[in-house]
Amino acid sequence: MSEIKPEILEKMINFAKNFAEKSGTVPNPNEEVRMAVIQGLAAHVQELGKPLCPCNFYPNKEEEVKKRRWICACDEMQIFKYCHCLLFTTQEGLPITEYLPEWHEGRQIYGLVKDPTPDKGRALSKVENIIENLKEYVKEHGLDIPEEEIVKFAQETAKKK
Repeated sequence: MSEIKPEILEKMINFAKNFAEKSGTVPNPNEEVRMAVIQGLAAHVQELGKPLCPCNFYPNKEEEVKKRRWICACDEMQIFKYCHCLLFTTQEGLPITEYLPEWHEGRQIYGLVKDPTPDKGRALSKVENIIENLKEYVKEHGLDIPEEEIVKFAQETAKKK
């Protein structure tokens, strides 16, 4: 890939700053991590026209762009306020895991990280969005989580908004 155009990189730096403020997070305080993710997003904007999450592998990036699920700010961020890329974090550089089920890898890796600003973010945290996202997650990860548990979790988590 060719060098990222400065105006695209600047646009993604501003996006990260503005979305962090809107969602009640901060751009990762570790500059190396923050800039690696932002450069990945900018590279995808330049290549695909959309800021596709740079932290996943996609057999077909164009198909992923059409699905929208991993366009930054991704569905996980807008539903659970969890950024697996570590772009949007707490002041300490940790991803918020409070709204994830205990069996989610983010919760298993980082433990419970409380949301310091529960009044901000989670624009898509409706019950039906949570159910749909978690069903997809369970399928992709080959987990055996009963649908009733997913629905119950979704109902409880949506109320925390």
